[in-house]
Amino acid sequence: MGDVLAGIHATWEFDTDSVLIRFERGIRTPRLFQSLRERRIPYAALSSVTLTPGKRGTVVLHAVPRPGADPLLAAAAGQLKEGIDPYRLVLPAERETLAEYYADELRALLGPEAGLPAEQFMVTAPEAPMHFKAYDGRAGFDGALVSFRWFWTGASSAKWKAGDQTFPVAELGGIEWRSPEAFEGYLRLVPRGAAAASEAGGPGAEPITGVGSPVVERVQPDQDPAAVVFGLGYGPVHESLPFAAGVLESVRRTQSVPVATAPVPVGGARRDPADIAERIRHLGDLHQAGLVTDAEYSAKKAELLAEL
Repeated sequence: MGDVLAGIHATWEFDTDSVLIRFERGIRTPRLFQSLRERRIPYAALSSVTLTPGKRGTVVLHAVPRPGADPLLAAAAGQLKEGIDPYRLVLPAERETLAEYYADELRALLGPEAGLPAEQFMVTAPEAPMHFKAYDGRAGFDGALVSFRWFWTGASSAKWKAGDQTFPVAELGGIEWRSPEAFEGYLRLVPRGAAAASEAGGPGAEPITGVGSPVVERVQPDQDPAAVVFGLGYGPVHESLPFAAGVLESVRRTQSVPVATAPVPVGGARRDPADIAERIRHLGDLHQAGLVTDAEYSAKKAELLAEL
């Protein structure tokens, strides 16, 4: 169409085969929008278009994506609040006629597969590298590896004893993201070939996994070295959800490659001596607090020294 429709917090630029959504970066703009910056949505990724009255003299143009077309929404698993749905464009009510015109134009571009789930992701995921701070550790993703580095002040003794973790994307089957705005939010990595059962009674716990996967034994996220847990101010939506979407998109791209399923502990490469010293100091604090035994302290210290 070659036109531009400016709304509140975002501008939609219509091209021949897609719409480019550019998000504003003002202080009133939702932080998820600021984090996403812009997204190109192919018309083939849309299932429907609606125009409805909004709040306080506004109208809302909503381009509804096909199930499975967008890794961000796949990772969110229905947990996004209405106000931070990146497919909603809020406009002043006096622009309703113009919005109706664009809604009709978009509807005319929907193909025969609009009502069907997408067989693959059609919208680009946020790009790596990405990282965010959870309550019990720092999560990082470089496009090929997901890493969890534990905080001694927040990580459980089970995680601290397991040590920092790295997970090749090729060995993963999916992710679970439970919003930090819900009770006990977390991000969990699911090994390839295994599907974790849903957490009892809670939105967003449905895992996104590969095909033909047996159920694996569940442990609480705060005890699982393949998960980081959120908390007040930790793992906010605008950081952890794009991270989850980026990991999920990479997982889907590599699922055709046969791999093993076990997570790979950090090791092999030489570590920064200052980092090793800091970890030994933290280990000593845990030992003095009685959280690790003498034998565990000696074994872990020797393991860290071996990395020098």
